[in-house]
Amino acid sequence: MKKFIQTLKNIWSIEELKSKIIFTLLLILIYRIGSHIVLPGINPGDLEKFTSSNQGGMLGLIDTFAGGAFSKASIFALGIMPYISASIFMQLMTVLVPQMQKLQKEGDSGRKKINQWTRYLTVAVTVVQASAYVTYLNQTTGGAINPLFKGYFWMSTVIVLTAGTLFVMWLGEKITDKGLGNGTSLIIMVGILARLPQSFLQEFSAKTTRNGQVLVFIIEIVILIAIILGCIMLIQGTRKVAINYAKQIAGGNRQFTGARQFLPLKVNSSGVMPIIFAQAIMFIPTLFSLTKTQTGQNISNIFRDHSNFWYMVIYAVIVIGFTFLYTALIFNPKQIAENLKQNNGFVPGVKPGQPTADYIGSIMDKITLPGAVLLAFVGILPGFAQRLGVTAGFSTFFGGTSLLIMVGVILDTLQQIETQLLMRQYDGLMKSGRIQGRQTASQVQV
Repeated sequence: MKKFIQTLKNIWSIEELKSKIIFTLLLILIYRIGSHIVLPGINPGDLEKFTSSNQGGMLGLIDTFAGGAFSKASIFALGIMPYISASIFMQLMTVLVPQMQKLQKEGDSGRKKINQWTRYLTVAVTVVQASAYVTYLNQTTGGAINPLFKGYFWMSTVIVLTAGTLFVMWLGEKITDKGLGNGTSLIIMVGILARLPQSFLQEFSAKTTRNGQVLVFIIEIVILIAIILGCIMLIQGTRKVAINYAKQIAGGNRQFTGARQFLPLKVNSSGVMPIIFAQAIMFIPTLFSLTKTQTGQNISNIFRDHSNFWYMVIYAVIVIGFTFLYTALIFNPKQIAENLKQNNGFVPGVKPGQPTADYIGSIMDKITLPGAVLLAFVGILPGFAQRLGVTAGFSTFFGGTSLLIMVGVILDTLQQIETQLLMRQYDGLMKSGRIQGRQTASQVQV
């Protein structure tokens, strides 16, 4: 306990670190306040039914990322997800389009140009999503919209939601520049944590109202803690597995001393990107409910409920497919083979050039497969939890993107704090070893 208190004093004694923490907390507070400001023209008192109808499924997951702003019809209802979608799209374009690759290699000027296009694309994505959100509000909120304001509701809501998303994007960039950690990741994590107390109380209330269910609730908490510890071990262990495997491929050859640099093999190089892609794909069928046909409603109901069997099967297949696709985009065996050749390195028993590239590619496929299956399993864990009786809101914390993002961002933030302490010759946060955050290969951290 004394060491913990001393560590807090050390953190607070570093002026630069203290200012970063205060600045980050201040901007997060502004974000949370904005999440409770309801859109113009909506009566907050009539939104209770709308809130209760979006506790589970895909819409419930979107609401979790937005920190409850989605169900509250807040000015930040869309959160930062349009910016994430635009950033991922631009990142893929820098891999697929040669002109974008050249622009990225131009340095700061090229990156500034790509960032500018990303912001323009964010506006376009937000306008489309805001229009769909207005249609959804008209169908679900009933009398919550003021009749005198209905003539202006679509235009005003689209403008306000677009401005809100751009403001949240600006907050994230400011946190990244002057605060502590990656601003985009922190904003998403705060939104997820904001939903945790309410979901916890709902689950506790649901279990305590039934006889003999208190023990079940305790078991759920123990399982959740075990899953969190498993995610921590997975995130911190991925890099060690990659390095050890790289050494194994090197065969202990003295000429190949750069195993860590030349073979950046990871069990899950794509991070949580495949899950985000899969969720974006799975969200599209929910829009069939706007057609007001029975077939459209049936399709929409399947993809809204993440405990549905077919939803979990399709979701798992998409995650595995996107894991291989995204890994193929960001991992280039030919480039690694060329680097080996230029640095007088080689894989024992394999000819340099294309044979080495083919060999490394086959090894990467073998490494990616278990990572993809594990990622798919983690993604559908909330569905299994809901099938076993966990409430829809609380089930989203049993794996899935929510838990991976939450654990990863917390580890990244602690790693930055520890780095600041060690730079000033203070003891780190841990007695043994250093905290390892996510070793992502992507440009967009989430």
